[in-house]
Amino acid sequence: MSNHSLTKGGTFMTDTTISLKHLVKKFGNQTVLKDIDLDVYTGEIVGLIGPSGAGKSTVIKTALGMEVADGGVAKVFGETMPNRQLLANIGYMAQTDALYEDLSGKENMQFFAAMKGLSKKDTAEEIKHVANVVDLTDDLNKRVSGYSGGMMRRLSLAIALIGQPKLLILDEPTVGIDPALRRQVWKELQHIRDEDRSILITTHVMDEAELTDKVALLLDGKVMAFDKPDVLKMQYEVDSIENVFLKAEGVL
Repeated sequence: MSNHSLTKGGTFMTDTTISLKHLVKKFGNQTVLKDIDLDVYTGEIVGLIGPSGAGKSTVIKTALGMEVADGGVAKVFGETMPNRQLLANIGYMAQTDALYEDLSGKENMQFFAAMKGLSKKDTAEEIKHVANVVDLTDDLNKRVSGYSGGMMRRLSLAIALIGQPKLLILDEPTVGIDPALRRQVWKELQHIRDEDRSILITTHVMDEAELTDKVALLLDGKVMAFDKPDVLKMQYEVDSIENVFLKAEGVL
């Protein structure tokens, strides 16, 4: 996939969905992000891996404008974040589920679809599709307070997928999801990528990192490595992304 395309006027533009330049984020005396550079282009899945506390969620929240950067610039679709107008084009799944537990799964989906400005007809079609992807079709009318933790994660993922957003930002989306369904979810993510949409995903599951187009390894608030999985394995002279991770940490 080329990172550039011609505009009508014949000039080149960059198909950058997310652009983080020299990003710094501090919490009190602690610098969590130290000079982060990261680009996500149209039509690619970028995986963000790193140990707990490395700053993966902070990268996401700063990219979305939920946290204000102390230095550097975060842009999405070429616009400096935060920018409310862009939110309809972004599907976001946080690490913690932000759901209305008194409502049914379907009612939650309808609420978030309305927030994204979808028509009732489009909403019905979208709910049918995303519920199938996350295997919640039979549970749509159940109240969310009766859902298991895994079901809540699946509902959160379904909500992020609604409206076919140009950008998906998913923070540990497959935690608590069984292997067969995880495979189904990744099939959908690859289909989304092939539609020239972009995905930034954090994961603890190293074999999932192998499925991305590029992997960014976050350690101590810095991007230690960022490239295609096969290139990283060659650079670190190992046979898996898990071993790239371990070698970068100095464990191997």
